[in-house]
Amino acid sequence: MSARPVEQEASRPASESTQGVFARVLCGVDGTPQSLAAVRQADRLRASGGSLTVISALDLGATAQAGWAATQAAEVLRAEAKSALDAARAEAPNAAFKVVEGRPDQVLLDQAGQLSATLVVVGTHEISRPIGIALGSVPTMMLHEARCSLLVARERPSGADTPSSILVGVDGSVESAAAVDVARALGDHLQVDVQLLAVREGKDFDQSAVDLIADDVRYEDGKPVELLVAMAEDDGLLIVGSRGLHGVRSLGSVSERVAHKARCSVLVVRPPQVP
Repeated sequence: MSARPVEQEASRPASESTQGVFARVLCGVDGTPQSLAAVRQADRLRASGGSLTVISALDLGATAQAGWAATQAAEVLRAEAKSALDAARAEAPNAAFKVVEGRPDQVLLDQAGQLSATLVVVGTHEISRPIGIALGSVPTMMLHEARCSLLVARERPSGADTPSSILVGVDGSVESAAAVDVARALGDHLQVDVQLLAVREGKDFDQSAVDLIADDVRYEDGKPVELLVAMAEDDGLLIVGSRGLHGVRSLGSVSERVAHKARCSVLVVRPPQVP
């Protein structure tokens, strides 16, 4: 069953002439500092004139076992969801806001499809990767199932909403070429430097293809995940392409491991879906 909106507050619609990389951004919020940092970063990454929709998921599944206290428990959860939106509204007043009933990961997936989102943004509570896989944390589930680009947002030590720099991994694939295009566009949009990094020892590395993508690539030898994570600034943004693997097939991919291991926010770029 798809997620059901229970509250909505709309903002002005995005212009049809929206220019930029991410015209339709969707962000999940739960009221924690991590999710509010995600809202702020989502607002910075949306294109000029683009839209930002902030979702607070109302998961009433657990109240089914609460017996006579179910109604009271549901009201508490509703109040918490509304409070999360109120906090998010202070961070991004020009966004649209919704409370949507359902499990958080499913709510985000459903809403991303309904809104034709070009970017989904989630905060992270920094649980370990194995635990995230086993328990189904929202960032982990979105990394495995989202059909559009995904930002796993982390609070920056400086508290800044704009990254200090952008580092993008390049291996010669079509997906890494898309990541480079996004990185350059965001660099212009945010007025920050962009560095391209190619790690020769990656199993899918293609030197000739990398040369065709860009001529300002920095080359290093080593393991792709470890080098990308080590070279990204804590206040920066790390961008990697995704080969479009979903579910269990995405386990162990470079993009999935980088998103879990990095100290900074990670943007996983997925090329637009072609119907």
